[in-house]
Amino acid sequence: MNEFMSKTKVNGTAAPHAQINNGAPMGGALSIKHVSKIYDPEGVNVCAVDDCSMEIAAGEVCMIVGPSGCGKTTLLNAIAGFHSITSGEITLDGDLLCGPGKPKAAQGADRMVVFQNGALFPWKTLVENVAYGPIVQRRMSKPEALEKSYQMLAEAGLGDFGDKYPGEVSSGMARRAEIVRALINEPKVLLLDEPYRAMDALTKSIMHESLLETYDRTKVTIFFITHDLEEAIFLGDKVHVVTTRPCSLKKTIDVTIPRPRTYESLSSENFRHLMAEVNEAVHEEAVKAFQAGERELA
Repeated sequence: MNEFMSKTKVNGTAAPHAQINNGAPMGGALSIKHVSKIYDPEGVNVCAVDDCSMEIAAGEVCMIVGPSGCGKTTLLNAIAGFHSITSGEITLDGDLLCGPGKPKAAQGADRMVVFQNGALFPWKTLVENVAYGPIVQRRMSKPEALEKSYQMLAEAGLGDFGDKYPGEVSSGMARRAEIVRALINEPKVLLLDEPYRAMDALTKSIMHESLLETYDRTKVTIFFITHDLEEAIFLGDKVHVVTTRPCSLKKTIDVTIPRPRTYESLSSENFRHLMAEVNEAVHEEAVKAFQAGERELA
């Protein structure tokens, strides 16, 4: 991996990776302020997110960890524009996505999502999948989009597989193609909801290296939900631990492991200390979630 430790000033403090390859500052600063989300299925109020606030700098890899069902995906969906919020506000580079008078963000190519389950069109080749968005949005002609798609697939190590269908490649290759499909739209923020959850350890390690190499090229802001604490520390600049439902910020942990990172980092003393700190914070919330589940079943 190449060195990608460029820094710039954001709100007076040094923030990592806030430059794109040509040296120009990029966008992607997310601000989540006092966000709450209450669902009302069948007239029963369910608070999924409660007074949640966090700041994500442009170009930052932000990892979100917390118990299952705590509201992490609800928060991601609000950023993406899939769900409304009840109160608070979310801004992107200072522009309001959702908040007072605008409960639901408009969906846009500035925020692209990759979910747990594959979403490639099985009847299209990998290159056709990647080119689909720019063609439909009329941002590129079909020949331009296909040329750009082949180029980006090659950069992701998939240059020999562009003409294959999703069912003809491994799950790891398909997932890499999904990320390329999101990035061809040049988003400010890449929203990842446990994209590697079902993968075996070896495939996941390869995917981590691929994502870091992709990040090195793009410096896109990444909002990444995971249950894998090792993954969170290895990939992230910051780990935001959230509470059991309703979701709110419990603790933010700065990952002080220098980049570029290799798997030798996992055996360092610093990594072990960070794992212990994250694990302690998450375990407390997992116990609360388990106890709440027992009460609900009682």
